[in-house]
Amino acid sequence: MQFHLKILCIISYLLAPMLGAQSINPPNIVIIVADDLGYGDVGSYGHKFIKTPNIDKLAEEGIKMTDCYASSPMCSPSRAGLLTGRAPYRTGVYDWIAPDSTMYLPKEEVTIASLLKTKGYQTASIGKWHLNGKFNVPDQPQPDDHGFDYWFGCQYSLKHLDPEGFFRNGEAVTTNGYAADIVADEAIDWLEQHRDPGLPFFQYIGFLEPHEPIFSPLSLTEEYKEHGKKAEYYANVANLDQAVGRIIKKLDELNLSENTLVFFTSDHGPAQYTPNGYFNKSHGSAGPYKGYKRHMFEGGLRVPGIFRWKGTIAPRQINETPISNTDLLPTLSKLAEIKLPKSLVLDGTDIGPIFYNEKINRKKALHWHFYDPWGGPQSLLREGDFILGAQWNVGDFHKNGRFQPKEVAIIKSAKLTDFKLYNIKNDLHQEKDISEMEPRVFKKLKKALIASHKDVMLEAPYIHNQ
Repeated sequence: MQFHLKILCIISYLLAPMLGAQSINPPNIVIIVADDLGYGDVGSYGHKFIKTPNIDKLAEEGIKMTDCYASSPMCSPSRAGLLTGRAPYRTGVYDWIAPDSTMYLPKEEVTIASLLKTKGYQTASIGKWHLNGKFNVPDQPQPDDHGFDYWFGCQYSLKHLDPEGFFRNGEAVTTNGYAADIVADEAIDWLEQHRDPGLPFFQYIGFLEPHEPIFSPLSLTEEYKEHGKKAEYYANVANLDQAVGRIIKKLDELNLSENTLVFFTSDHGPAQYTPNGYFNKSHGSAGPYKGYKRHMFEGGLRVPGIFRWKGTIAPRQINETPISNTDLLPTLSKLAEIKLPKSLVLDGTDIGPIFYNEKINRKKALHWHFYDPWGGPQSLLREGDFILGAQWNVGDFHKNGRFQPKEVAIIKSAKLTDFKLYNIKNDLHQEKDISEMEPRVFKKLKKALIASHKDVMLEAPYIHNQ
């Protein structure tokens, strides 16, 4: 009797994801994006000191992706890639967007929000936007132009305590307290007060933490005082974790968790600590990987990636499938049964099979292109365990500072050179070029990287309003 009962329990566990998939249609979607959070900055990804019980619990209740990537090692391009499913340069978002910049995410770009609205979803953007140079100004597209019914946030903020520049649906808002709490409060208020319970919803939540300049609650900083100069950074991540936990708890309290897919990630790797420079409080960790924010190495691109969908995604999973934030749009469109326009060129793919412990069918390898990383302009491609990197033949033409529209002509004219091949499973720190040891792999991936680079640069638009 006990043997048969055990067998039934195992069968029920295995069938739960499939049964959930049949009974839940369409799911609510919550995407949570941290700012400058490193791959190794949370406990479930290996940090020894920072306490992140809420993010760790999220991983325990779903899938922890070990090989999750941002679409750029910089903030604005990464966010453009996430929302559109496209390599950021296809959208004309080439770098971080400075105030008053003529660079922005074009209104004609299809986003996750604009697609989900066609299926009756309510949509809300809460927190950091950073996809235009003129926030809350009609000269450039705003969140509502990209499919968000409700929006609250800022372009970006230069402080976490009493942050400035926040608007709610076009109206200026005075914000007091820590940014993580302000964003979490708004996300929770929208769930409780503004959401129509009869309709599915999409919440896109962009935290400001742990981007510099860092300000953290004294009570949390005290908990880490033994770590000296690192204490405030550790406390900042801990405060972010508490804010994430409050949002997840509210989903549970409202009985939404079994019909809500939650994805937690970061926009790219951690900022590099520079004692005499701007990032004097950044002590982020890329875990075992090489590089930081603005680096075209794993440390700049690989980020935490956690999916939770109670009743559909089985808990306590660890998945090594390489994925990118560009995969979100095609995946969510498939879940919502939305047919994508045939003319829409995507770089992501549907990774929904991962939710049911199945393999995905990626026809286009993951690839990245950035004109201003440390070390000069570069492109990358990953297929399987192999990563191929290449320099651009235009030199290191941008010397920091703001993006200039005239640079697009140089970006579009670049050709690839100086290729290097790495096996990321055997060489986590990308120290050994194995192109001569793997000539067939090298030849295949070189051809693919050249083709993807050419394709992206052909579509890359000249900057708006030059």
